[in-house]
Amino acid sequence: MAVSPVLVIKIVDGSSVGVRARWRDDYIEHEIVLNSVLAYWWANDLPPVLKFLELFESVIKRTINELTPHKDLKLKYDVKADDVLEKASQIEINLIEVEADDIGFKIDGKKLFLQGLQNHSGDIEDKTPFSESFDKVIETPDIVLKKYLEMQNK
Repeated sequence: MAVSPVLVIKIVDGSSVGVRARWRDDYIEHEIVLNSVLAYWWANDLPPVLKFLELFESVIKRTINELTPHKDLKLKYDVKADDVLEKASQIEINLIEVEADDIGFKIDGKKLFLQGLQNHSGDIEDKTPFSESFDKVIETPDIVLKKYLEMQNK
């Protein structure tokens, strides 16, 4: 029986999102510190939910690349939000599938719910609930893949 790699997503102390990839005895772990990134996005008038999704994908990609360097990362997930993504203040992410070069990851902590992402409250009547599925393939540039492979072989 083959051992599958595992991706663990969890909220840590209500203030950060932990992303951990594990395969056999090896693991790589990163955290997204919400207070820091939210303060930056608010100060620069950036849409927090959209920026969080970009960062979330990037942290998953980096974490898995540090564990097992790969060319293509396939992410499949559903997103529900209380408003269109540019204006939303809460989001629910349901990870469905994660594959690195056709190696499937078991997902622990498939659902992630975050609220209070906007620093102001919008008019409740103006909200348009959002729900969409995303199916993405994120490619690692060759020069970056080469660096990950070199790091792993040290």
